[in-house]
Amino acid sequence: MPELKELLQTADWKAEKHVPVIEVADKAKKGEFFRLAVSVGKQIPHPNTTEHHIRWIEVFFLADTEKFPYQIGRFEFNTHGESALGPNTSTIFTHPEVVCTFKTDKPGSIFATSFCNIHGLWQASQKIELT
Repeated sequence: MPELKELLQTADWKAEKHVPVIEVADKAKKGEFFRLAVSVGKQIPHPNTTEHHIRWIEVFFLADTEKFPYQIGRFEFNTHGESALGPNTSTIFTHPEVVCTFKTDKPGSIFATSFCNIHGLWQASQKIELT
């Protein structure tokens, strides 16, 4: 039986539409809130139809000196054009993009995961330094 870590896929987000794109400053001020954005399909748009969509994005922070990450948030996308009339008959579609803020006194890494209903789990990470 495979382990979950073996199912997490990675790639360059400029060439693969399923990879979470983390947008955050490389350096943040210690103890001050900073902006963090995560999206899927930045360079190559993801379809986000009833049949093929991103269901959720999760964001974690792992401080360099700690063993386990903190979950910053889980963001679900629940509307993909479906309605009582069938697939892609609604005019309501979500776009997998989230913005949040958090602060820390420790440098570390942001980890983002996303889940596509057809292509599975994807991950990305980015190092954060503090000033």
